[in-house]
Amino acid sequence: MKSALVATVGGFALLVVFGNITDYNSNFQFVKHVLAMDARRPDLGLSIEYRAINWEWAWHAAYIGVIVVETFIMVACLYGAYRMVRAARLGDVDFIAAKKWPVLGLFAGLFLWFFGFQAVGGEWFAMWMNESWNGIPDAVRLCTYIATVLIILLVGGDRLDELPREAAVDREQRMDAGDRV
Repeated sequence: MKSALVATVGGFALLVVFGNITDYNSNFQFVKHVLAMDARRPDLGLSIEYRAINWEWAWHAAYIGVIVVETFIMVACLYGAYRMVRAARLGDVDFIAAKKWPVLGLFAGLFLWFFGFQAVGGEWFAMWMNESWNGIPDAVRLCTYIATVLIILLVGGDRLDELPREAAVDREQRMDAGDRV
């Protein structure tokens, strides 16, 4: 179950990376206009335009950086989901150890879509003031889902084929007393 949730984040990142690479220009325009701060409503004033970045090489560098982080999210989550599926048969210690990659991938997702999009893009480059190029609602949606998956991943109850420890002890005590379970 947990591996399936992690795989959905990895699958999402796979689709995003594929789209960003095969349709580079469409999504590059988003990065360009956010960093250039050139599509804000005119009635909002010009007091923060000193933050704008107007170098094409910087737009490409930022966009390629986003693609690299998204690729890491994809690889870490898909590889981690695979390792979790394989480790599920081995035992709790192996399963918990297999969570390392998904945790790294999910943290990278939160870093990118919260810090990168909401904090840097949204606040520093005032993406929220931009009607055409506002990615904050999508970033909030992604962070909410990723944080939910991360919480589920880190909370106990990793295996469906085993009872929680308290229930297993209670079951053993009843069996020792002659009761059938």
